Amino acid sequence: MSDHGMMEKEEIFSKVLRAGRRTYFFDVRATKAGDYYLTITESKKFTNDDGSFHYKKHKIYLYKEDFSEFNEILKEMTDYVIDEKGDEVISERHQKDFKKEDSDSEDENSDLDSDPMTSAERFTDIKFEDI
Repeated sequence: MSDHGMMEKEEIFSKVLRAGRRTYFFDVRATKAGDYYLTITESKKFTNDDGSFHYKKHKIYLYKEDFSEFNEILKEMTDYVIDEKGDEVISERHQKDFKKEDSDSEDENSDLDSDPMTSAERFTDIKFEDI
């Protein structure tokens, strides 16, 4: 039997969550013994300079004996984030319109904004002597 045929046979139940450039796949699969386990795959799309693209994937295998503790810790961690920062999504620092609340850092950033080099150019202008 081909690998493809085996893959189809062991997938029992699947859900997909699309989140911007990331996609999360939740798949229930069967072991050789017939028991079930969960795989969670994060797939992120990257675009090459030539316009082509590729995906990087990371996978977690979660077995039944770990479900309860995994769920407890996941809930604790997500509750902590919401309690500390709320539901609202804060803009990422690399976005042009991101404004930090601290006025000291705004002064530092204003010097960078007047620099004609882009942030990518500043970042990549590194000499080996600097390391």
